[in-house]
Amino acid sequence: MSETIDSRSAEAIDREGDVAADYIEELLDICDLGGDIDIDTKNGRAYVSVADSESDLERLSKAEVVNALQELTRLAVQSETGEFSRVILDIAGSRAARQAELSVLVDKAIERLEAGSSEADLPPMSSYERKLVHDIVAERGFVSESHGEGRGRHTVITRH
Repeated sequence: MSETIDSRSAEAIDREGDVAADYIEELLDICDLGGDIDIDTKNGRAYVSVADSESDLERLSKAEVVNALQELTRLAVQSETGEFSRVILDIAGSRAARQAELSVLVDKAIERLEAGSSEADLPPMSSYERKLVHDIVAERGFVSESHGEGRGRHTVITRH
């Protein structure tokens, strides 16, 4: 049995993904929406993706809706397993779309730095989105740190 970075077993992560997928499947059934559910494991987390075959999921794929559904799914998993859940939910490619938006946001912040600002603050976002931003910033050759607490936690980008 392989151990993940956060000491959870692959079996526990697989169970988390299965419980999350069951929850999402029930939700889609209640809403009378279609979608193909895929479960994957990356970096010690379960990823549940819902592919849209008939554009039924367009309204559910908005970033704020996906984040809310992800939190509900995490609570459902925690209720079922008794363990804190870090499952990541993707609906109809919402994560890739959000990553593209974050890339544009980082590019605009870097433009401010290149125009003479000493630092560029980004708006508050989830820990997952901040991690994506840190990766994008590093790829661009800049430095970033998270600042603030709770819902106000945000990323600040600076030069080396």
